[in-house]
Amino acid sequence: MSLLKRIEERNTGLKIDDTPSKEKTYVSKSDPYRELKDRIHKKIVDEMSVEVNNLSKDANVNRSMLDTMVAQYSNTVMNAEHAPIPSSIREQIIAEMIDDVLGFGPIEPLLKEESITEVMVNGPKQVYIERSGKLVLTDITFRDNHHVMTVIERIVAPIGRRIDESSPLVDARLPDGSRVNAIIPPLSLVGPCLTIRKFSRDPLTVDNLIGFGTLTENMASFIKACVEGRLNVVISGGTGSGKTTTLNVLSSFIPNDERIVTIEDAAELQLRQDHVVTLESRPANIEGKGAIMIRDLVRNALRMRPDRIVVGEVRSGEALDMLQAMNTGHDGSMTTGHSNSPRDTLSRIETMVLMAGMDLPVRAIREQVASALDLIIHQTRMRDGSRKITQITEVQGMEGDVIILQDIFTFVQAGKDEFGRVIGSFRPTGIRPRFIEKLEENGIRLPNELFWPKI
Repeated sequence: MSLLKRIEERNTGLKIDDTPSKEKTYVSKSDPYRELKDRIHKKIVDEMSVEVNNLSKDANVNRSMLDTMVAQYSNTVMNAEHAPIPSSIREQIIAEMIDDVLGFGPIEPLLKEESITEVMVNGPKQVYIERSGKLVLTDITFRDNHHVMTVIERIVAPIGRRIDESSPLVDARLPDGSRVNAIIPPLSLVGPCLTIRKFSRDPLTVDNLIGFGTLTENMASFIKACVEGRLNVVISGGTGSGKTTTLNVLSSFIPNDERIVTIEDAAELQLRQDHVVTLESRPANIEGKGAIMIRDLVRNALRMRPDRIVVGEVRSGEALDMLQAMNTGHDGSMTTGHSNSPRDTLSRIETMVLMAGMDLPVRAIREQVASALDLIIHQTRMRDGSRKITQITEVQGMEGDVIILQDIFTFVQAGKDEFGRVIGSFRPTGIRPRFIEKLEENGIRLPNELFWPKI
Protein backbone atom coordinates (compact mmCIF):
# COMPACT_ATOMS: atom_id res chain seq x y z
CA MET A 1 0.00 0.00 0.00
CA SER A 2 1.35 3.48 -0.86
CA LEU A 3 2.38 6.00 1.77
CA LEU A 4 -0.33 8.41 0.67
CA LYS A 5 -3.04 5.81 1.24
CA ARG A 6 -1.53 4.76 4.57
CA ILE A 7 -1.49 8.37 5.76
CA GLU A 8 -5.07 8.90 4.63
CA GLU A 9 -6.33 5.75 6.35
CA ARG A 10 -4.44 6.56 9.53
CA ASN A 11 -5.82 10.12 9.68
CA THR A 12 -9.40 9.35 8.75
CA GLY A 13 -9.93 5.82 9.99
CA LEU A 14 -11.44 5.01 6.60
CA LYS A 15 -10.44 2.43 4.01
CA ILE A 16 -9.22 4.34 1.02
CA ASP A 17 -10.26 3.18 -2.43
CA ASP A 18 -7.63 4.52 -4.82
CA THR A 19 -9.39 3.28 -7.95
CA PRO A 20 -9.17 6.12 -10.47
CA SER A 21 -12.39 8.11 -10.63
CA LYS A 22 -14.40 7.59 -13.79
CA GLU A 23 -16.05 10.98 -13.44
CA LYS A 24 -15.27 13.74 -15.86
CA THR A 25 -12.10 15.66 -15.03
CA TYR A 26 -12.61 19.39 -15.24
CA VAL A 27 -9.57 21.08 -16.73
CA SER A 28 -9.03 24.76 -15.98
CA LYS A 29 -8.35 26.62 -19.23
CA SER A 30 -6.24 29.07 -17.25
CA ASP A 31 -3.84 26.33 -16.09
CA PRO A 32 -1.70 24.94 -18.94
CA TYR A 33 0.05 22.59 -16.51
CA ARG A 34 -3.07 20.79 -15.32
CA GLU A 35 -2.34 17.56 -17.19
CA LEU A 36 1.26 17.59 -15.93
CA LYS A 37 0.04 18.03 -12.36
CA ASP A 38 -2.33 15.10 -12.79
CA ARG A 39 0.55 12.88 -13.95
CA ILE A 40 2.69 14.00 -11.00
CA HIS A 41 -0.13 13.24 -8.57
CA LYS A 42 -0.63 9.78 -10.07
CA LYS A 43 3.09 8.99 -9.71
CA ILE A 44 3.06 10.13 -6.08
CA VAL A 45 0.09 7.86 -5.33
CA ASP A 46 1.64 4.92 -7.18
CA GLU A 47 5.24 5.13 -5.98
CA MET A 48 5.43 6.68 -2.50
CA SER A 49 5.80 3.29 -0.82
CA VAL A 50 7.84 4.16 2.29
CA GLU A 51 5.96 2.88 5.34
CA VAL A 52 4.44 5.42 7.73
CA ASN A 53 5.75 3.45 10.70
CA ASN A 54 9.34 4.08 9.57
CA LEU A 55 8.91 7.80 9.98
CA SER A 56 9.85 9.68 13.11
CA LYS A 57 7.08 10.32 15.64
CA ASP A 58 8.04 13.99 15.58
CA ALA A 59 5.30 15.60 13.44
CA ASN A 60 7.64 18.31 12.18
CA VAL A 61 10.21 15.75 11.07
CA ASN A 62 7.49 13.72 9.35
CA ARG A 63 6.18 16.76 7.54
CA SER A 64 9.69 17.75 6.46
CA MET A 65 10.47 14.26 5.17
CA LEU A 66 7.18 14.00 3.32
CA ASP A 67 7.67 17.45 1.79
CA THR A 68 11.04 16.31 0.49
CA MET A 69 9.64 13.06 -0.90
CA VAL A 70 6.79 14.81 -2.70
CA ALA A 71 9.24 17.32 -4.17
CA GLN A 72 11.50 14.52 -5.40
CA TYR A 73 8.69 12.66 -7.17
CA SER A 74 7.41 15.93 -8.65
CA ASN A 75 10.86 16.76 -10.04
CA THR A 76 11.20 13.23 -11.45
CA VAL A 77 8.07 13.61 -13.55
CA MET A 78 8.89 17.15 -14.66
CA ASN A 79 12.41 16.13 -15.71
CA ALA A 80 10.98 13.21 -17.68
CA GLU A 81 8.79 15.62 -19.67
CA HIS A 82 11.87 17.01 -21.46
CA ALA A 83 10.08 20.34 -21.64
CA PRO A 84 11.43 23.64 -20.35
CA ILE A 85 9.53 24.51 -17.17
CA PRO A 86 10.46 27.86 -15.58
CA SER A 87 11.85 27.52 -12.06
CA SER A 88 9.04 29.66 -10.61
CA ILE A 89 6.42 27.37 -12.19
CA ARG A 90 8.34 24.31 -11.01
CA GLU A 91 8.28 25.59 -7.41
CA GLN A 92 4.59 26.38 -7.71
CA ILE A 93 3.79 22.88 -8.96
CA ILE A 94 5.76 21.28 -6.12
CA ALA A 95 3.94 23.48 -3.57
CA GLU A 96 0.58 22.44 -5.05
CA MET A 97 1.49 18.76 -4.88
CA ILE A 98 2.53 19.08 -1.23
CA ASP A 99 -0.79 20.79 -0.43
CA ASP A 100 -2.66 18.08 -2.32
CA VAL A 101 -0.96 15.19 -0.53
CA LEU A 102 -0.51 16.60 2.97
CA GLY A 103 -2.97 19.49 3.22
CA PHE A 104 -6.44 20.39 1.98
CA GLY A 105 -5.63 20.34 -1.70
CA PRO A 106 -6.22 23.34 -3.97
CA ILE A 107 -7.83 25.41 -1.20
CA GLU A 108 -4.83 25.14 1.17
CA PRO A 109 -3.37 28.52 0.06
CA LEU A 110 -6.78 30.15 0.57
CA LEU A 111 -6.94 28.86 4.15
CA LYS A 112 -3.50 30.33 4.84
CA GLU A 113 -4.31 33.79 3.50
CA GLU A 114 -5.51 35.94 6.40
CA SER A 115 -7.42 38.45 4.25
CA ILE A 116 -9.85 35.69 3.16
CA THR A 117 -12.72 35.16 5.60
CA GLU A 118 -14.71 32.45 3.81
CA VAL A 119 -14.00 29.73 1.23
CA MET A 120 -16.91 28.26 -0.77
CA VAL A 121 -16.43 25.20 -3.00
CA ASN A 122 -19.42 24.69 -5.30
CA GLY A 123 -18.47 21.38 -6.87
CA PRO A 124 -15.12 20.76 -8.54
CA LYS A 125 -15.26 23.60 -11.06
CA GLN A 126 -16.13 26.61 -8.93
CA VAL A 127 -14.40 28.04 -5.85
CA TYR A 128 -15.45 31.39 -4.38
CA ILE A 129 -13.88 33.36 -1.55
CA GLU A 130 -15.06 36.23 0.61
CA ARG A 131 -12.60 39.08 1.05
CA SER A 132 -13.51 42.39 2.70
CA GLY A 133 -17.13 41.31 2.74
CA LYS A 134 -17.27 40.73 -1.03
CA LEU A 135 -17.58 37.43 -2.93
CA VAL A 136 -14.87 36.76 -5.52
CA LEU A 137 -14.66 33.85 -7.99
CA THR A 138 -11.17 32.29 -8.04
CA ASP A 139 -9.51 30.36 -10.87
CA ILE A 140 -8.90 27.40 -8.53
CA THR A 141 -10.46 24.06 -9.52
CA PHE A 142 -10.45 20.47 -8.32
CA ARG A 143 -9.83 17.54 -10.64
CA ASP A 144 -13.26 15.96 -10.12
CA ASN A 145 -15.89 15.15 -7.51
CA HIS A 146 -13.69 12.46 -5.99
CA HIS A 147 -10.95 15.05 -5.42
CA VAL A 148 -13.38 17.29 -3.49
CA MET A 149 -14.65 14.29 -1.49
CA THR A 150 -11.10 13.37 -0.48
CA VAL A 151 -10.59 16.85 1.00
CA ILE A 152 -13.96 16.76 2.79
CA GLU A 153 -13.21 13.36 4.35
CA ARG A 154 -9.77 14.60 5.40
CA ILE A 155 -11.50 17.41 7.30
CA VAL A 156 -14.39 15.58 8.97
CA ALA A 157 -12.93 12.18 9.86
CA PRO A 158 -10.37 13.27 12.50
CA ILE A 159 -13.15 14.78 14.66
CA GLY A 160 -15.33 11.67 14.46
CA ARG A 161 -17.77 12.91 11.82
CA ARG A 162 -18.71 11.04 8.67
CA ILE A 163 -20.19 11.91 5.32
CA ASP A 164 -21.59 9.54 2.71
CA GLU A 165 -24.79 8.98 0.75
CA SER A 166 -26.66 7.89 3.88
CA SER A 167 -25.45 10.97 5.78
CA PRO A 168 -24.83 13.54 3.05
CA LEU A 169 -24.34 16.68 5.13
CA VAL A 170 -22.10 17.48 8.06
CA ASP A 171 -20.86 20.33 10.26
CA ALA A 172 -17.24 20.16 11.36
CA ARG A 173 -14.25 22.34 12.18
CA LEU A 174 -10.63 22.69 11.19
CA PRO A 175 -7.81 22.38 13.76
CA ASP A 176 -7.68 26.20 14.02
CA GLY A 177 -11.39 26.34 14.91
CA SER A 178 -12.67 27.44 11.50
CA ARG A 179 -16.25 26.34 10.89
CA VAL A 180 -16.90 23.82 8.11
CA ASN A 181 -20.11 22.71 6.40
CA ALA A 182 -20.15 20.04 3.71
CA ILE A 183 -23.03 18.72 1.63
CA ILE A 184 -22.72 16.12 -1.11
CA PRO A 185 -24.88 14.36 -3.73
CA PRO A 186 -27.65 13.34 -3.82
CA LEU A 187 -28.61 16.49 -1.89
CA SER A 188 -26.26 18.70 -3.89
CA LEU A 189 -26.82 18.62 -7.64
CA VAL A 190 -23.57 20.44 -8.51
CA GLY A 191 -21.27 17.95 -6.79
CA PRO A 192 -19.75 18.03 -3.29
CA CYS A 193 -19.98 21.50 -1.73
CA LEU A 194 -17.71 22.76 1.03
CA THR A 195 -18.11 26.02 2.96
CA ILE A 196 -15.41 27.11 5.39
CA ARG A 197 -15.88 30.11 7.68
CA LYS A 198 -12.37 31.06 8.73
CA PHE A 199 -11.40 32.44 12.11
CA SER A 200 -8.35 34.44 13.05
CA ARG A 201 -5.54 32.57 14.74
CA ASP A 202 -5.68 35.21 17.46
CA PRO A 203 -9.25 36.01 18.55
CA LEU A 204 -10.40 39.51 17.69
CA THR A 205 -10.64 41.95 20.59
CA VAL A 206 -13.10 44.72 21.24
CA ASP A 207 -10.45 47.19 20.04
CA ASN A 208 -10.41 45.36 16.69
CA LEU A 209 -14.20 45.71 16.39
CA ILE A 210 -13.98 49.41 17.23
CA GLY A 211 -11.29 49.78 14.56
CA PHE A 212 -13.47 47.97 12.01
CA GLY A 213 -16.36 50.34 12.75
CA THR A 214 -18.56 47.60 14.20
CA LEU A 215 -19.31 49.69 17.30
CA THR A 216 -18.06 52.74 19.22
CA GLU A 217 -16.02 52.99 22.41
CA ASN A 218 -19.12 54.05 24.36
CA MET A 219 -21.07 51.04 23.08
CA ALA A 220 -18.14 48.77 23.98
CA SER A 221 -18.02 50.20 27.51
CA PHE A 222 -21.74 49.64 27.88
CA ILE A 223 -21.60 46.03 26.63
CA LYS A 224 -18.60 45.28 28.86
CA ALA A 225 -20.54 46.55 31.88
CA CYS A 226 -23.54 44.40 30.93
CA VAL A 227 -21.41 41.24 30.76
CA GLU A 228 -19.58 41.98 34.01
CA GLY A 229 -22.96 42.79 35.59
CA ARG A 230 -24.22 39.28 34.69
CA LEU A 231 -26.99 40.26 32.30
CA ASN A 232 -28.42 37.62 29.98
CA VAL A 233 -27.57 38.53 26.40
CA VAL A 234 -28.67 37.33 22.94
CA ILE A 235 -26.64 38.35 19.89
CA SER A 236 -28.89 38.32 16.84
CA GLY A 237 -28.32 38.89 13.14
CA GLY A 238 -28.33 37.33 9.70
CA THR A 239 -25.94 34.78 8.24
CA GLY A 240 -22.40 36.12 8.04
CA SER A 241 -23.18 39.19 10.15
CA GLY A 242 -20.42 38.43 12.66
CA LYS A 243 -22.47 37.05 15.56
CA THR A 244 -19.92 34.44 16.64
CA THR A 245 -17.07 36.97 16.50
CA THR A 246 -19.06 39.34 18.70
CA LEU A 247 -19.91 36.49 21.08
CA ASN A 248 -16.20 35.76 21.38
CA VAL A 249 -15.53 39.39 22.24
CA LEU A 250 -18.35 39.49 24.79
CA SER A 251 -17.09 36.27 26.37
CA SER A 252 -13.69 37.88 26.85
CA PHE A 253 -15.31 40.28 29.36
CA ILE A 254 -16.25 37.41 31.70
CA PRO A 255 -14.04 37.54 34.84
CA ASN A 256 -11.26 34.98 34.91
CA ASP A 257 -12.37 33.48 38.26
CA GLU A 258 -15.70 32.18 36.90
CA ARG A 259 -16.47 28.68 35.60
CA ILE A 260 -17.68 28.88 31.98
CA VAL A 261 -19.39 26.06 30.10
CA THR A 262 -19.61 26.52 26.31
CA ILE A 263 -21.98 24.45 24.18
CA GLU A 264 -21.73 24.27 20.37
CA ASP A 265 -22.48 22.09 17.36
CA ALA A 266 -18.88 22.46 16.22
CA ALA A 267 -16.55 24.00 18.79
CA GLU A 268 -15.31 27.34 17.48
CA LEU A 269 -15.45 29.78 20.39
CA GLN A 270 -11.99 30.89 21.49
CA LEU A 271 -12.25 31.78 25.16
CA ARG A 272 -9.00 32.68 26.91
CA GLN A 273 -10.14 32.32 30.53
CA ASP A 274 -8.54 29.62 32.69
CA HIS A 275 -11.71 27.77 33.71
CA VAL A 276 -13.56 26.85 30.51
CA VAL A 277 -15.36 23.57 29.80
CA THR A 278 -16.09 23.07 26.09
CA LEU A 279 -18.96 20.78 25.10
CA GLU A 280 -19.76 19.74 21.53
CA SER A 281 -22.86 18.00 20.19
CA ARG A 282 -22.57 14.67 18.37
CA PRO A 283 -24.49 13.39 15.34
CA ALA A 284 -25.97 9.91 15.16
CA ASN A 285 -23.71 7.00 14.21
CA ILE A 286 -24.13 4.86 11.13
CA GLU A 287 -26.97 2.95 12.84
CA GLY A 288 -28.78 6.20 13.52
CA LYS A 289 -28.08 6.04 17.27
CA GLY A 290 -25.98 7.92 19.79
CA ALA A 291 -26.87 11.49 18.78
CA ILE A 292 -26.29 14.09 21.50
CA MET A 293 -28.14 17.32 20.76
CA ILE A 294 -27.48 20.86 21.96
CA ARG A 295 -30.55 20.53 24.18
CA ASP A 296 -29.05 17.50 25.94
CA LEU A 297 -25.84 19.45 26.58
CA VAL A 298 -27.69 22.48 27.96
CA ARG A 299 -29.53 20.27 30.45
CA ASN A 300 -26.30 18.53 31.39
CA ALA A 301 -24.49 21.85 31.81
CA LEU A 302 -26.92 22.80 34.59
CA ARG A 303 -25.46 19.92 36.64
CA MET A 304 -21.88 21.09 36.13
CA ARG A 305 -22.02 24.05 38.52
CA PRO A 306 -21.51 26.72 35.81
CA ASP A 307 -21.14 30.40 36.59
CA ARG A 308 -21.85 31.13 32.95
CA ILE A 309 -23.42 29.12 30.13
CA VAL A 310 -22.46 30.20 26.61
CA VAL A 311 -24.37 28.51 23.77
CA GLY A 312 -22.91 29.05 20.31
CA GLU A 313 -26.34 29.23 18.70
CA VAL A 314 -29.91 28.30 19.58
CA ARG A 315 -31.86 26.84 16.68
CA SER A 316 -34.54 24.60 18.17
CA GLY A 317 -35.99 23.26 21.42
CA GLU A 318 -32.83 24.07 23.39
CA ALA A 319 -34.18 27.64 23.55
CA LEU A 320 -36.60 26.49 26.26
CA ASP A 321 -33.82 24.95 28.35
CA MET A 322 -31.71 28.06 27.87
CA LEU A 323 -34.54 30.30 29.07
CA GLN A 324 -35.14 28.09 32.10
CA ALA A 325 -31.43 28.22 32.93
CA MET A 326 -31.48 32.02 32.72
CA ASN A 327 -34.55 32.09 34.96
CA THR A 328 -33.12 29.76 37.61
CA GLY A 329 -30.02 31.57 38.79
CA HIS A 330 -27.64 31.20 35.84
CA ASP A 331 -27.32 34.91 35.19
CA GLY A 332 -24.79 36.14 32.67
CA SER A 333 -25.59 33.50 30.06
CA MET A 334 -25.07 34.31 26.37
CA THR A 335 -26.09 32.90 23.03
CA THR A 336 -26.66 33.84 19.38
CA GLY A 337 -29.60 33.42 17.03
CA HIS A 338 -30.56 34.16 13.44
CA SER A 339 -33.06 36.98 12.98
CA ASN A 340 -33.65 40.24 11.13
CA SER A 341 -34.29 42.52 14.13
CA PRO A 342 -34.55 42.44 17.93
CA ARG A 343 -38.33 42.09 17.68
CA ASP A 344 -37.92 39.22 15.22
CA THR A 345 -35.51 37.61 17.69
CA LEU A 346 -38.31 37.32 20.24
CA SER A 347 -40.64 35.76 17.67
CA ARG A 348 -37.95 33.26 16.70
CA ILE A 349 -37.39 32.31 20.34
CA GLU A 350 -41.13 31.75 20.80
CA THR A 351 -41.14 29.44 17.79
CA MET A 352 -38.07 27.55 19.02
CA VAL A 353 -39.64 27.03 22.45
CA LEU A 354 -42.70 25.49 20.77
CA MET A 355 -40.31 23.17 18.90
CA ALA A 356 -39.36 21.69 22.27
CA GLY A 357 -42.71 19.86 22.23
CA MET A 358 -44.16 21.63 25.27
CA ASP A 359 -47.79 22.68 24.88
CA LEU A 360 -47.37 26.11 26.45
CA PRO A 361 -49.63 29.15 25.98
CA VAL A 362 -47.99 31.95 24.01
CA ARG A 363 -48.34 34.33 26.96
CA ALA A 364 -46.50 31.90 29.24
CA ILE A 365 -43.66 31.66 26.73
CA ARG A 366 -43.45 35.44 26.42
CA GLU A 367 -43.36 35.81 30.20
CA GLN A 368 -40.45 33.36 30.28
CA VAL A 369 -38.65 35.30 27.55
CA ALA A 370 -39.26 38.70 29.14
CA SER A 371 -38.10 37.42 32.52
CA ALA A 372 -35.00 35.67 31.20
CA LEU A 373 -33.54 38.11 28.67
CA ASP A 374 -32.02 41.47 29.52
CA LEU A 375 -30.33 42.59 26.32
CA ILE A 376 -30.42 41.92 22.56
CA ILE A 377 -27.42 42.98 20.49
CA HIS A 378 -28.38 43.00 16.82
CA GLN A 379 -25.66 42.88 14.20
CA THR A 380 -25.99 43.44 10.45
CA ARG A 381 -23.81 42.78 7.44
CA MET A 382 -24.09 45.99 5.42
CA ARG A 383 -24.21 46.25 1.63
CA ASP A 384 -20.52 47.20 1.48
CA GLY A 385 -19.55 44.04 3.39
CA SER A 386 -18.90 45.76 6.72
CA ARG A 387 -20.44 44.42 9.93
CA LYS A 388 -22.10 46.80 12.35
CA ILE A 389 -24.01 46.50 15.60
CA THR A 390 -27.13 48.33 14.45
CA GLN A 391 -29.17 48.02 17.66
CA ILE A 392 -28.49 47.43 21.32
CA THR A 393 -31.94 46.83 22.79
CA GLU A 394 -33.18 46.32 26.34
CA VAL A 395 -35.92 43.78 27.08
CA GLN A 396 -37.98 45.73 29.60
CA GLY A 397 -40.76 43.27 30.46
CA MET A 398 -44.38 42.60 29.60
CA GLU A 399 -47.17 45.04 28.95
CA GLY A 400 -50.37 43.12 28.37
CA ASP A 401 -49.45 40.33 25.96
CA VAL A 402 -46.57 42.22 24.38
CA ILE A 403 -42.88 42.20 25.34
CA ILE A 404 -41.61 45.77 25.58
CA LEU A 405 -38.30 46.55 23.86
CA GLN A 406 -36.32 49.78 24.13
CA ASP A 407 -33.33 50.68 21.94
CA ILE A 408 -30.34 52.00 23.88
CA PHE A 409 -27.98 52.50 20.92
CA THR A 410 -28.77 52.45 17.18
CA PHE A 411 -26.89 52.86 13.91
CA VAL A 412 -28.41 55.43 11.57
CA GLN A 413 -27.36 55.07 7.93
CA ALA A 414 -27.04 58.28 5.93
CA GLY A 415 -26.12 56.85 2.54
CA LYS A 416 -22.96 55.77 0.72
CA ASP A 417 -19.77 57.51 -0.35
CA GLU A 418 -18.28 57.50 -3.86
CA PHE A 419 -16.56 54.18 -3.13
CA GLY A 420 -19.81 52.46 -2.15
CA ARG A 421 -18.99 52.43 1.57
CA VAL A 422 -21.84 52.87 4.02
CA ILE A 423 -22.01 56.27 5.72
CA GLY A 424 -23.75 56.58 9.06
CA SER A 425 -23.34 57.07 12.78
CA PHE A 426 -23.92 55.21 16.04
CA ARG A 427 -26.25 57.11 18.32
CA PRO A 428 -27.47 56.65 21.88
CA THR A 429 -31.22 57.12 22.11
CA GLY A 430 -31.06 59.09 25.35
CA ILE A 431 -32.84 56.34 27.31
CA ARG A 432 -31.21 54.92 30.44
CA PRO A 433 -31.91 51.17 30.64
CA ARG A 434 -33.98 49.91 33.55
CA PHE A 435 -31.34 47.34 34.47
CA ILE A 436 -28.90 50.10 35.52
CA GLU A 437 -29.95 49.38 39.11
CA LYS A 438 -28.95 45.73 38.70
CA LEU A 439 -25.55 46.80 37.41
CA GLU A 440 -25.10 49.18 40.34
CA GLU A 441 -25.95 46.36 42.77
CA ASN A 442 -22.95 44.53 41.29
CA GLY A 443 -20.74 47.57 41.83
CA ILE A 444 -20.80 48.75 38.19
CA ARG A 445 -21.61 52.40 37.56
CA LEU A 446 -22.01 53.95 34.14
CA PRO A 447 -21.89 57.72 33.60
CA ASN A 448 -25.14 59.34 32.49
CA GLU A 449 -23.26 61.00 29.62
CA LEU A 450 -22.89 57.55 28.00
CA PHE A 451 -26.58 57.68 27.06
CA TRP A 452 -26.79 61.33 25.99
CA PRO A 453 -27.43 61.87 22.28
CA LYS A 454 -24.76 63.98 20.60
CA ILE A 455 -26.12 67.18 19.11
